[in-house]
Parts: sequence; C-alpha cells; structure tokens
Amino acid sequence: MATFLYRIGRWAFRRRRLVSGTWLGVLVLAGIAAAVAPAGEEEDLSMPGTESQKAFDLLDERFPRSNSQGAEARLVFQAPDGQRVTARENKAAVEDTLDSLDGGDQVASITDPYETGAVSEDGTIAYSAITYTADAVDLTEPTKGALEDAASQARGAGLTVEIGGSALDAEVSPGGTTEIIGVVVAAVVLVLTLGSLAAAGLSLLTALLGVAIAFGLVSALAVPLGLTSTVAILALMLGLAVGIDYALFITSRFRDERARGSEPEEAVGRAVGTAGSAVVFAGATVIIALAGLGVVGIPELTKMGMGGAGAVALAVLVALTLVPALFGFFGRRILSRAVRKATRPGSERPHPVPTAAGRPGLGTRWARFVLRRPVAVLAIAVLGLGAVALPALSLELGLPGDESKPVETTQRRAYDLLSEGFGPGFNGPLTVVVDTSESADTRATTDLVVKTVRAVDGVASVGDPVLSRTKDTAVLGAVPQTAPNSGETKDLVHAIRGAVSGVAADTGADILVTGTTALNIDISEAMSDALLPYLTVVIGLAVLLLSVVFRSVLVPIKAALGFLLSVGAAFGVLVAVFQWGWAADLVGIEQTGPVMSLMPLLIIGIVFGLAMDYEVFLLTRMREAYVHGASPGEAVVNGFRHSGRVVAAAAIIMISVFAGFIGMSSPTIQTMGVGLASAVAFDAFVVRMAIAPAVLALLGHRAWWLPRILNRVLPNVDIEGETLSRYVPASATEPDAAVRRLPAGRG
Repeated sequence: MATFLYRIGRWAFRRRRLVSGTWLGVLVLAGIAAAVAPAGEEEDLSMPGTESQKAFDLLDERFPRSNSQGAEARLVFQAPDGQRVTARENKAAVEDTLDSLDGGDQVASITDPYETGAVSEDGTIAYSAITYTADAVDLTEPTKGALEDAASQARGAGLTVEIGGSALDAEVSPGGTTEIIGVVVAAVVLVLTLGSLAAAGLSLLTALLGVAIAFGLVSALAVPLGLTSTVAILALMLGLAVGIDYALFITSRFRDERARGSEPEEAVGRAVGTAGSAVVFAGATVIIALAGLGVVGIPELTKMGMGGAGAVALAVLVALTLVPALFGFFGRRILSRAVRKATRPGSERPHPVPTAAGRPGLGTRWARFVLRRPVAVLAIAVLGLGAVALPALSLELGLPGDESKPVETTQRRAYDLLSEGFGPGFNGPLTVVVDTSESADTRATTDLVVKTVRAVDGVASVGDPVLSRTKDTAVLGAVPQTAPNSGETKDLVHAIRGAVSGVAADTGADILVTGTTALNIDISEAMSDALLPYLTVVIGLAVLLLSVVFRSVLVPIKAALGFLLSVGAAFGVLVAVFQWGWAADLVGIEQTGPVMSLMPLLIIGIVFGLAMDYEVFLLTRMREAYVHGASPGEAVVNGFRHSGRVVAAAAIIMISVFAGFIGMSSPTIQTMGVGLASAVAFDAFVVRMAIAPAVLALLGHRAWWLPRILNRVLPNVDIEGETLSRYVPASATEPDAAVRRLPAGRG
C-alpha cells in the first residue's frame, strides 16, 4: 500500500492544477445540487420489529386518513390567578383566539377545549389541538406567524398562553458561535504546532473543502434518502475533525522529509506513502465502524452512520490528493523557518537540518519519564479512568422530548403547563391497538381490554375506544400517572403488555401497546441489548486490524483494552452531566434525564475509529524504529519525538471541534459533542500517551512478538513504508513514471 500511495502523492504533486481544478469542480457541483434540492423532512425515529412499531404500521393500514396529517400544535391556556378558563370572559378570549386560526391555508383541524373536555379538573388550564396539512419543515412563515399571533392575542386578554407540539420546531443547522470558536481554536493549534501560517491554512482549507462537499451532498440527497439535519451535522462534525487531523499528519511528515534533504516531489511521495498509509487505515476503521451501525436496525442510526462514513471517506480522499497538490502551490511557505533558512538560494532542495543539540522536546521528556516509572503511570492512569467511568454503571437510556428543551422556549413551558393541569403522564400517553380480525366478538374484546388496562396500577385514565371503518381494529388511549421518561412509566408499559397478553390468549385478538413513549422505551431497550454485541464486534475488529498493521499480538490487545477504558470514561461523563446534572449549567442543560439512547452505540463507532487514528500514528513511528534496530525503550522515545506533538495537536483540534457543537440547542447534538470531546481527550492524552508507553515499557521485546503461523497468514500492509527504502525517484526523462525498484540492500 505504501508504494501505491507513494505514486499517488507524486502524481498529485505533478498534476496539481488538474487535481485542484477537479476538487473545485466537485465543490461547485455539490453546492448547485444542494441549492436546487428540496428541503428534507425531520422524520420520527422508528424501530422495525418492535411491538410499538408493528402497532404504528397497523394503524397506518387500518386508519389511512391519519397519514394525511402533518405537524401538530397545542395551544395551552392558563387563566389568571384566582380565575378559571371556563369563566365567560376567558372562554370568549379562547374562542376568539381559535377563530383567528380557523380557515388558515395549512390548517387541517382545530379542537374546541370546551367541547372535547380538554379542561383541567380545577378549571385553570385548557388546551386546543391544531393539526396541519404539512410537516413542520414545510409550514410557511405566515402559518407559523398566525399561530404566534393568536397566542399573543390571548395573552393580550390576560391569559397565559404557550405553544407545544411540532409546529414551531425548527430544523437544527450549524453555524453558531461555539462552532466558530472551535474552528478558531483549531486554527491557533495548527499555527503553534506547524509554526507556519501557510501550513496551518492548508490544513484548514482542505478540511473545509471536504466538509463543504459532504454537507452539499447530504443536503442534495436529503429527500431521496430521507436524511435529516442531524445526519448533516454529524457529517460536518466528523468531516471537519478528521479532515484537519489527516491533513496535519501528512503535512507534518512532508516537512520532516524536506528537513532530511528530500526534494519536494520525493518528500510528497514519501509523506503520502507513510503518513498517508496511516490515514487510509485510520479512515477505514472509522468508516467500517460507522457503516456497522446499520446492523442495529434503526433507520435513523443507519443514516447517521452512513452520512458520517461518507464524510470521513471524503476527508481521506482530500488528504491523499488535494493536500499533496497544494504543497506544490504553497512551495517553501509550508516549511518551518529552520528548513527555509537551510534552503540554498535559488533551489528547492534544502540541506538536511540536523537535530537540535539542546534540550529534548516535551514529547521526548514525557516518554523518558514514563519509561522510568511505568508501573506508577499505568496505575494512576487506569485507576483515574476507572473512577471517571464509575457513573456509567447508572446509565439510563431514553429519547428527549419537550421536557429537555430550555425553560425559555414556549414548547417547554407548554409541556410544564400540561403536566400541571393534567398530570405528568399527560405528555406521554400510551396507545393500545386491538386487532379483532381474529376475534369472535369485537365489542366484548374491546371492552375487556379497556377494563384490563384500567385495572393496571399506574394508569391515570383510559379513553373510549375508537373503531376503524372496517370495525376490525380498536384504538384506545391510556394516560400514565408518571412522566414519559421516568422508570415508572417504563415499568407501566411492560405491566400493560403483560396484563393484556392474557386477554389476547383468551380472545384471539392481537393487542399492541404503542405511542411515542412506548416506542422510545422499545428503542432504548433495543439499544441496550445491542450495546454489548456491537462493542464485542468493534473490539474484535480492532484486535484483527491492529494485528495486521503492527504484526503483534499484545499491542492490539493493549489498544483494545485502552479503547474500552476511554469509552467507559466518556459514558461516565455523559451520565454525570446529563443524568446527574454535574456541570450542567456550563453545558446549557436545564433538565436532567436519561442519556440519548442512540449515543452509546454512535460514540463507540466513532471513537473506535478515532482511537485507532492515534494508535496508528503514534505506534507506527515506534515500530519503524524497532524494526530498524532500536531497543523497545528507544522505539517508544522515537515515537514520541516524531509523533507525540502532532498527535497531541490533532487531539486538541478534534476536541475543540466536537466541543464547539455543545452550544447547539439540540439535545442530540449536545450529547454527541460532550461524549465525543471527552472520549477523544481520555483516549489521546491518557490511554495513548500514558497507558500505551507504560505497557510497552513493561512488555519490552514481547510487545512486538507475533507467532510464526500468524506471521505467515497475516498480510503485510507495510503501513510504516518499509518498502519505500528500496525505491528512488525515476529518471526525469520519464515524466509519468513515479518510481523504480532497486535491488534489496541497496536502498
């Protein structure tokens, strides 16, 4: 692989105008496609195979008119202190408000709270349900404005009015202040690490180009593939983080090769052949892990995985082609000041720059410190991560609703008013679907189901059943006594299912419990069940891939165990922040609750690939030194001398990019930002830079041992670029030839 990438790097350098023009054309096409494509829709989560999803599918079949409904809103009215909404003046204000909405272009129906009985027992709170003919993203501004104007009209009459439901939901989009701060931090780190504005700008430029293309493609494919804004933001987050890092790794290696005296084209080839090999491997691990999320069976998670994988694949292609092409345009400005001074006047070939004879760098000093005290460093690091991971034992999974939104939003205030007036379970009603097509007596079966559900502890009320047009399906609503995300409601769903199973056995009816709350519970349980199998697959893949790369048995096991530690610590942070509320104010979390159910699997998939990034880039230099005769300790020092600073900079960049998304209003994106930023911090600075060298110091030569049978079976991917030592530049008279082979021993 190293020689193939070597050729690609040299070709891209020579054909820099063609390569740059091609990528610019792709960017323009992606932008045009995104501009002309219709806006995508925010789809609800689904989980094929679960009881709740089967019930939803049955409702779509037996109650087809419900398919025409789009967004919905709830206008929640609260009377002034000491008054009731049923008082004559308050009732008139409510009816005038609803009349102002009647006949709107996109309004499908409006309920009258006084006719439907949607008034609280104490008479202080009432609500009206409004349905629209279009989804939330397709509601026009005049339609939304009319809803807000109606609420303002009622407020003017002295009522407290809030708007719940999906009608005012806005599509989450990037571009906030915190994301910009993250990019600025990344730029500063690049400048400090590379010591060159040109080199830093090149890394940022190529990463932004790859992200822009990925974002454009996701936007263009939103409707055909059903991609949501969360998919686009994940693609942006991952593409930006890995794009900067991959460009940084190749740029750093190119500068090293130039400092050794290589000519520009040769330095490009060797940089892409060595660091580029690590980029390909690291990118492939991220892509495989993200694509593997499809096996869980949740369409939204599959789309997020594929969107992120596509963004990473683009980042790899940009790093391998556009980065070396731009080296040709930037010229000597890419190099450090020391190398530029060593360049002969009028020549692009620098003299080799000798290693500084002064004080060793921070990476070298740290590596030597760890080598002197491996047991102490290992014990402190493992115990520290273990302590941080302890909260993960209390991990609870769920899906956020209006209760997780900031208290200043009208949706959250509407949620609180409905809970106050109708009970905490009102915001998460359950739906019981009774399929009586195989039952002898539809009415008797339905009545028995109603009686059974009402008898279950924890049920506040059960509505009257509604029959389908064919009279073979009944639907009834059950309101829990507890909030949607509470553990009691989860137990209640299982209790109802257990109670009605007896009725189903006696009558032959198919009885299913569904609703948004039940679906969220089913998805969360499916995520919990899939967590261990997916983690096992990821760990097995890590051991296999690293065995191939480093031709070792113990190094992959060490890497996999370190990955488990970093992921466990990241889960501990999520529990502490989002469940327990620690530092919640700093993150902007106003309501604690279960961790977003998709996050553990998503974080495992992403962090697995990113952890392999740092493992490969750091240990590649160590193994390269070891196979060339260095002792195990010297190999560790060599790895930190050449890669420690770059890996630390890459980790800081990735942390800042991920942390930049914490300030967004979406709980999903906030959770993702906190989880990924903390996981990268633990993995890069504790696992790879403390635990890894300590373990290698204790193992010594055994770290690089590989049984003979595996040595014969495993392919040699040559990620360190050993074969490049037997290659030299081709003759200048052969413009399309990249290299020619020398006999072994003469390289």
